[in-house]
Formats: sequence, structure tokens, C-alpha cells
Amino acid sequence: MDDQGCPRCKTTKYRNPSLKLMVNVCGHTLCENCVEMLFVRGSGNCVQCDTPLRKSNFRVQLFEDPAVDKEVEIRKKVLKIYNKRDFDFPSLREYNDYLEQVEDIVYNLTNNIDVEDTKQRMEQYQRENRDLIQKNKVKLTREQEELEELLLLEQHGSEQRRLEVLQEEQRQLQAKRKSKQALLDELEQSQLPATILLAQHKVRAAQLETQIEQQKQVVKPTNLFSTGIHMRQTVSLQAVPKIEEVLYHYKPLQVQTYGPPVPELEQLGRLGYLNHVRAAMPQDTAGGYSSALACHRAIQDAFSGLFPWKS
Repeated sequence: MDDQGCPRCKTTKYRNPSLKLMVNVCGHTLCENCVEMLFVRGSGNCVQCDTPLRKSNFRVQLFEDPAVDKEVEIRKKVLKIYNKRDFDFPSLREYNDYLEQVEDIVYNLTNNIDVEDTKQRMEQYQRENRDLIQKNKVKLTREQEELEELLLLEQHGSEQRRLEVLQEEQRQLQAKRKSKQALLDELEQSQLPATILLAQHKVRAAQLETQIEQQKQVVKPTNLFSTGIHMRQTVSLQAVPKIEEVLYHYKPLQVQTYGPPVPELEQLGRLGYLNHVRAAMPQDTAGGYSSALACHRAIQDAFSGLFPWKS
């Protein structure tokens, strides 16, 4: 990060740790002072690529590589237009093809590849899908509002629990102080020996600690999930589309070598391979491990080294 700097005034983060770098749509950086000086009229050209820029489009550089800032900004603009969801497609294959098309557009605009053709494709797509884009924008806004409401409820719940814990700690501290003050009063006024009074105080202190621990272990009933959603709240969710695809069928690998085949796992004991292998201890057998399994893997490695595979 220290070698980052402004390409115009050559000021670096090393010499000026408070240097604030700005980036625009072209992906090239300028420090805040150079932006104020070069774009005093509100517009100008990039120092490095001579692209026409507006002062209002400059933003603080967040990543070490300005190209990442450029890609993030382009991706935001593209996803405002290409905002379809998986349930807008009849099959998963078509949805994956759509996502691949979006990534191609982001890559082309980020790396200045066929920029004009890519922008024309975006404009044509926006004209053809104007109604669906607007519909998805409204749906996304509504979902964001619901999510923000849930997050706000969760924050309120967390703050309420924090206040309850603080109040409980204050009550416990006051109880301990009262117990100490009662002991001092008894030592001052009582006629009993101090040893008896101290023993009684220890018993009361132990009872108080036990009561405090029992109160900590009591779990208060809650009506919220960990996500902040009420247990009896109905949340509208889209039905997950059922994907029907052919399940993968495993076929054992058939390997032909210039030599004898590797013995099967069940044949190792009968063929004498396990005679000089240390038996597995009880603590070694967790997770299905066995000495025969380790021996079988070692034999596979040995056979693959002695007898090469047939190509």
C-alpha cells in the first residue's frame, strides 16, 4: 500500500499517509488535490488515457488495485439492467448461460474489449426487457426493505439483551456489597465471636453465588430466530424450482498395468500382507480407519511404481 501514489503529482502513501486517492470510470487514479485542481470546471480528461471525465464521478479508491474499483462500479451498473433471478428461467442451464453472458459483458467493459458493441447489446436488452427489469427492481427494493426491517429488529433485540445483562450485573454487585456491609455491621455490633460471624458470612456468600449461577443458567423464552425473524411471522418466499437431472452413476476405475493386479482389500489378510502390519489401536479406529486400509494404499503405491499403467 505504501507504493501507491498519484500519477500526476507523484505523491505516495509512504510520504503522505493521509493521501486520499480517487478513481473514476476509466479506472485510473488521481489524488484529491489533483482532482480539485484539474476538474475545477466540473469536467476534464484523464491524465493517463485522455478519457473525458466528470468531477462528480470521482470516488474514493477502496482497493489497492484501481482496476478492482472499476470492475465493482461496472458490475453495479450492469446488474441494474441484468437483474433476472433463477426463477425467471425455465431451466438451470438457461440461467447459467445468462450469468455467463453477464460476466462476459463485465469483462469486456472492464478490459476495454468491444466496448461499443457491448454497450449496444446492453441497450438492446434494456429496450426488449424494460417491463421485466422494472418489475425486478420493485421486487428487489421490497425485499431489501424487509431485510432492513428484520436487521433493525435484531439490533433492537441485541440492545435489549445487553441492557438486561448490565442490569443483572448491577443487581448482583449491589447484593454483594450489601452482604459485605452486613458482615461489617455484625462484627461491630454483635456479641458473637468473629470466627462464627465469618463462617456465617461464608455460608451466605456461597448461597448468593449459587443463586447467581442458577439465574445465569435460566434460559429466557424467545420469540425470535437467530436471523431476527419472529417465530410466528409468515415470510413470503418464492418456491424453489424442482430440477430434474440424471443422477451421476459411479463407475469403478479400471486400470490395466504391465504386471499382476493389485489385491483387493478383502484379500490382504488371506494373502499374508497383514502379517507384519501393526494392528490399529482403539483410539486409531475413529472415522473408519483400519490397518488394512493403510496397507492397501501402500500396496497400490508400490504396484503403480513397479508396474506402469498401460496407455
